[in-house]
Amino acid sequence: MERSIITINKSGNVNIPSGNVWMSEMELVDLFGVIAPTLRAAIRAIYKSGTFNPATTQRCDLATPASWATFYNLEVVVALAFRLNTYEASKVRQTVLKCLCQRKENGISLLISLQGMGQQISPKMSC
Repeated sequence: MERSIITINKSGNVNIPSGNVWMSEMELVDLFGVIAPTLRAAIRAIYKSGTFNPATTQRCDLATPASWATFYNLEVVVALAFRLNTYEASKVRQTVLKCLCQRKENGISLLISLQGMGQQISPKMSC
C-alpha cells in the first residue's frame, strides 16, 4: 500500500503531505504524544459516534514482512486531532485549520446547475 504520514519536526512544524495519508497506531501515538490505550479509546469513540465507517477509514496491511497493522486514513487522523487534548494534537489542528483558511482565501469555484443553466460561484472568505 502506497501511503504518506503526517509528521511534526523538532521545531513544532507540522508536515501534512499531499499524498495518500494512512497512519498506523504507533505512528499516531508518536504524532499525538499519547499512549496506545488513550489513542484506542479515542478511535473507539469516533467510530461509536457513527461519524465514520471503519470499512472505509481503516485498513489492515503488513507493517513488516512478519506483522500486520491497522492503518487509519486522513479523516480519522483529523478527527483524532480534534478529539485528543495534547500539544501535538493542537499543532495538527492549527495546521489543518490554517490549510482550510488558505484554501478559502484562494477561492473555491463551485458549478451549480439551476434549471439546466450553469452558473459559476466563487465565494471569497477569510479567516
